[in-house]
Amino acid sequence: MAGGRHPALTTNQGTPLSDNQNSLRSTERGPTLLEDFILRDKITHFDHERIPERIVHARGSAAHGFFELTKSLKKYTTARVLTEVGERTELFTRFSTVAGGSGSVDTPRDVRGFAVKLYTKEGIWDLVGNNIPVFFIQDAIKFPDLIHAVKMEPDRGFPQAATAHDTFWDFISLTPESMHMIMWAMSDRTIPRSLRMIEGFGIHSFRLVNANGDSTFVKFHWRPKLGLQSTVWDEAVKIAGADPDFHRRDLFEAITTGNFPEWELSVQLFTQEEADRFPFDHLDSTKLIPEELVPLTVIGRMVLDRWPDNFFAETEQVAYCPSHVVPGIDFSNDPLLQGRLFSYLDTQLSRLGSPNFHQLPINAPKCPFANQQRDGHMQMQVPKGRVAYEPSSLDPSSARAIPAGFRSFAEPSDEGNKSRIRAESFADHYSQARQFFRSQTTPEQAHIASALVFELSKVETVAVREAVVGHLRNIEEDLARRVADGLGMPKLPAAQPKAVAAKDQPASPALQIIGKMKDTLKGRAVGILVHDDSDAAAIKALRKAAEAAGASVKIVCLKVGGAKLSDGKQQPADGQLAGTPSVVFDAVAVVLSDAAGKLLAKEAAAVDFVRDAFGHLKAIAADAGAQVVLKAGGIAKDAGVVDAGDAAGFIKAAKTRQWAREPKVRTLA
Repeated sequence: MAGGRHPALTTNQGTPLSDNQNSLRSTERGPTLLEDFILRDKITHFDHERIPERIVHARGSAAHGFFELTKSLKKYTTARVLTEVGERTELFTRFSTVAGGSGSVDTPRDVRGFAVKLYTKEGIWDLVGNNIPVFFIQDAIKFPDLIHAVKMEPDRGFPQAATAHDTFWDFISLTPESMHMIMWAMSDRTIPRSLRMIEGFGIHSFRLVNANGDSTFVKFHWRPKLGLQSTVWDEAVKIAGADPDFHRRDLFEAITTGNFPEWELSVQLFTQEEADRFPFDHLDSTKLIPEELVPLTVIGRMVLDRWPDNFFAETEQVAYCPSHVVPGIDFSNDPLLQGRLFSYLDTQLSRLGSPNFHQLPINAPKCPFANQQRDGHMQMQVPKGRVAYEPSSLDPSSARAIPAGFRSFAEPSDEGNKSRIRAESFADHYSQARQFFRSQTTPEQAHIASALVFELSKVETVAVREAVVGHLRNIEEDLARRVADGLGMPKLPAAQPKAVAAKDQPASPALQIIGKMKDTLKGRAVGILVHDDSDAAAIKALRKAAEAAGASVKIVCLKVGGAKLSDGKQQPADGQLAGTPSVVFDAVAVVLSDAAGKLLAKEAAAVDFVRDAFGHLKAIAADAGAQVVLKAGGIAKDAGVVDAGDAAGFIKAAKTRQWAREPKVRTLA
């Protein structure tokens, strides 16, 4: 026994470990070493835990499309995909949740994976990231621990796709480096309205290398043309019940109707000298570079314009690896990235069962590829000739290395000792967490506090709850107090010990969602609830106005067969009331005759239709006949509740959530 109570932590071969927190690096800020058998043993075992479903990011949706470069980075890189303006490069992009299995729902509070496979002229480039620019941990050796903590608890098999349980928050309470990510995870970023309305981040610093061998650091950002949009928590929960495939269906319908999702690709470029002046270490994946410090430069766009022909063959079999780069793009010494360069390839070997996974059509390069690798399980090619090695003189057509091929940047080596010591520059765990929280709008701060209350209320272990609130005190005293009050704590727990006190950073409005929301209905959906004898002219006017504003419109009826309107014509239904609640729309209208209003006021699904829309801060248009339904739902008049005859007023209100309404309809921390 070690320490009197806990057994010694060892490898699977029984070797006791002195450090399970840090991978082996050449120097404190140097690259991770291949000789680190502890890291490789731990990651390899973790990678092979699930067959064939992905261990993380199992629940995913994807689409084909293209990337078009609009601004050349020739000054910084030789990568042709980033230098040839106007060129379109085929790609395949997969969005995913992290924690849940492949059969989980689309709308849990969770990080969204954002992985782009570009089939460039020089080979595959996989830009594998998330919709959040930072991560929970600083070192890849901790990734198995993080995921084991967030996954279903192993003795009971629940909860599925949820962080609101003891093991996750126990790990977080003991891992202060996670606190910046926790601010993001508890924000509205992790309950998005649509996959078409999320940002994507490469997370790590990468290098661009030009023809002279000069290096510039780069961070990659995808920005949705539709703008950011999220749900509110109660809405996300109800969507999960109404449509478990909500995000997948939304992406499918957008593409198949020609409303192709689009993102801008932006970069943050900075030199080593500039990085040395940052008040944080850019090699630390729990940190971001504020846009106010290094502005974004738009260099291209991604358009998704084709749904996969076969979900399994493409969306499930696609294999992303951060190690897949092209000449002119290289890696930094970020210890989380260094581990991912090994882990992702190892995972594909387990999940797809063969080192030949790159021959699957969805994974194969579109450019010619050749090497001396042979055989293996599921070899699908028939290499010819007697030469399977290099160098050789027997076959003049045999593949050889070329001067223009990939070259690693000749980075000067720092002086220092090989060690498992984490750099002191990684020790500030609270400053950017404070910056993020303080940069949010008032409603967003309330949502973060309320999310923490909800999550921690599911934690049974009081000491864990208290420890997390103790960390919050190091971020923002008011936030800690709001969460403690929401949990009914008799007193505020003591602040957790900290290596470095939080420093005040300038507010960054770019970190908001509400402050950045676009005043638009493009890409949104409007539902109109009707019944027999509903005013046909009012319905037509509302539909015309919503569609002119860029929204899709669906007619909801009590019965799936539709309804006969006031003009005597049968109106087909796009959805039946009980199966098409208001949670699947961004704004709703209710157009009813007096008789229909009295009938639906006694129908729980109709009352919930308007009550939920009101509670989720959506615009509601209602005519005279619908007023009795609104009354049954306890809905009071405000700026977001308008007359159905005022189509223009409805559209104006529908372009945003009614944030002023929120304190009147729910208790927030």
